[in-house]
Amino acid sequence: MPTDSPPAVPAATPEVVEIERALTRITYLSTRARQHERLMALAGVPLDRAAVALLRQVADSEPLRPGELAQRLGVEASHVTRTVQQLQRSGHVTRVPDPDDRRAQRIELTDAGRGAVERVRDAGARGMQLALGDWQPEELRQLAVLFHRMVDDFLSYAVEDEPGQEAGEAVPPAPAV
Repeated sequence: MPTDSPPAVPAATPEVVEIERALTRITYLSTRARQHERLMALAGVPLDRAAVALLRQVADSEPLRPGELAQRLGVEASHVTRTVQQLQRSGHVTRVPDPDDRRAQRIELTDAGRGAVERVRDAGARGMQLALGDWQPEELRQLAVLFHRMVDDFLSYAVEDEPGQEAGEAVPPAPAV
């Protein structure tokens, strides 16, 4: 009798367990409310975490439809709608016609939105530079290469894991950091 149970996943190696632990720690540290407030103060950007996540996503792939944003951020469409409205009122994003479907709209950064993302990224990079200041340049290059490889592998796995997705069609998970 056929079953629809997922294939057996081998037990994680000790190295993978340690990577998962480290990622959990860094995610926790980077998503604490106090850390966010400090970063926003340094950047001079008075936005909440949801707004910053949305701005970063649009900056990386703009312009996007609200539904695409919700999928990429791993949140409900209503959450994106509220956040976009907040960011429109503050002048960080605007809605533009979708060139593929004039009935639809896409979300695009304004100059103020691009400036905010730039300041947030700069403040975050400066903080990271301080934390990793004792690392050698080659260690930093290796870490960057391995992080990008890990993210690409996560995205590849997410595509294979997502029902109804074609191979090579990226379905980014909700941002962890």
